[in-house]
Amino acid sequence: VLIMTGGTGLIMWMAELVTDKGIGQGMSILIFMSICSGFLPQLWEIGYGTNGTDGDWLKFGIVVGVLVVILIFVDFVELCQRRVPVQYTRRMIGRKMYGGSSTYLPLKINMSGVIPPIFASSILAIPTLIAQFGKSDQSWVKWINANLANTTSVWYIALYALMIVFFCFFYTSITFNPDETADNMKQYGGFIPGIRAGNATSRYLTYVMNRLNTVGAVYLLFVALIPTVLIMALGLNAKLPFGGTTILIIAGVGLDTLRQAKAQTEQFQYTGFLLENVESGTKSLPPTVGGGHE
Repeated sequence: VLIMTGGTGLIMWMAELVTDKGIGQGMSILIFMSICSGFLPQLWEIGYGTNGTDGDWLKFGIVVGVLVVILIFVDFVELCQRRVPVQYTRRMIGRKMYGGSSTYLPLKINMSGVIPPIFASSILAIPTLIAQFGKSDQSWVKWINANLANTTSVWYIALYALMIVFFCFFYTSITFNPDETADNMKQYGGFIPGIRAGNATSRYLTYVMNRLNTVGAVYLLFVALIPTVLIMALGLNAKLPFGGTTILIIAGVGLDTLRQAKAQTEQFQYTGFLLENVESGTKSLPPTVGGGHE
């Protein structure tokens, strides 16, 4: 217990250092590296074999091809947005005029992220844990081991899919409040073209979010159940080194890290970009811009 507690504290401290000094969220980076460290050896075992068993290079090629396609598909969907246009009216505050601009409200297709598969798999693991306290010859223990402990059973797949859909809508309803968003837009003089401010905007955002959640739930079901389909089709048993949650974590952490790296690059090149425009005569800046030199 002491070693586990101390190791957990050390890892959390290292994650905070990565977040402060590096690019990306520290804990996500550590989880990403932990997955990748055991990912390639397990994937290689499918083709090469292990413990005296022969591998199958055809299955290895199929798994690698499906993995690449799923990663490309996940990256594409995670970057997709439903941009709701927002118009702000002009307001006179004191002697200055504010507003009059057009922007948009970005809504992701998968706003719940990797939470639904994690919650669903965690809840389905509870009956298996309880069954360990019973006798192996009891009927309820046999049923749980045959249906809920087996990830390829019909009961497990059905309950897993239903829980993913439920948590997709439930988690999004917690993180995104249409009423609060509509009130904030109304307070700052914003409105959606063709939609009245207030309750009408809230109903419209709810309608849009329900449609996005439906597409997001289907997307999560596809990604989460692909490993199960491969296990059943190729007869890999439990050798498949990746699951739906693993793919979402790899793609999500990779995209977030690349996005932050790009932002840091643009930030460091921003001053040079302005100075080049000044030298070429395309933009004039105050004397204090560019490091304070006059």
